[in-house]
Amino acid sequence: MALRNITVRGDEILTKKCKTIKAITPRIAQLAEDMTETMLNADGVGIAAPQVGVMKRMFIAMPHVESEDESIREKIYVMINPEITYREGTQESSEGCLSVPGYMGLVDRPQKIRIKGTDLEGAEHEYEFEGFEATVFCHEYDHLDGVLYPDIAKEMMTAEEYAQRLEQLKEDHSEGGSADESE
Repeated sequence: MALRNITVRGDEILTKKCKTIKAITPRIAQLAEDMTETMLNADGVGIAAPQVGVMKRMFIAMPHVESEDESIREKIYVMINPEITYREGTQESSEGCLSVPGYMGLVDRPQKIRIKGTDLEGAEHEYEFEGFEATVFCHEYDHLDGVLYPDIAKEMMTAEEYAQRLEQLKEDHSEGGSADESE
């Protein structure tokens, strides 16, 4: 495995539509390993192939979601040639991106999605995700079509401004105000 350089906003590669993967070769498997290592090293929850300079329809996602027993459930999904087949509802999500360091944005995303894709063994799977998981998968899927979250955000802020906003929401909530925050 190897760490790859993360492409940042302003690089033309992030604005282009990726090409379908025709065969799962050892190079694709190596790319998946490298992407996983790069994502974990950068403390990300997802990374798409164009973020490491490869114009292929593939992403890795590892949304950390608290399960009903309050433990953190982690699974790394490798999605090759994914397709979102169903969207339902709307949620406001706070999003950051490894390719847009130092910023956060508020984006309207589906509350629930169904997505199908192929894994490294060539098996096709269909998954259903809600909430934060749906946001992560939509965010990574957008990368494959050359869309970065700032392109569709209704509000952008620096990471510092976002941290201040969260702190203010906590203070407002502890003082008896109501603060509803989406992930």
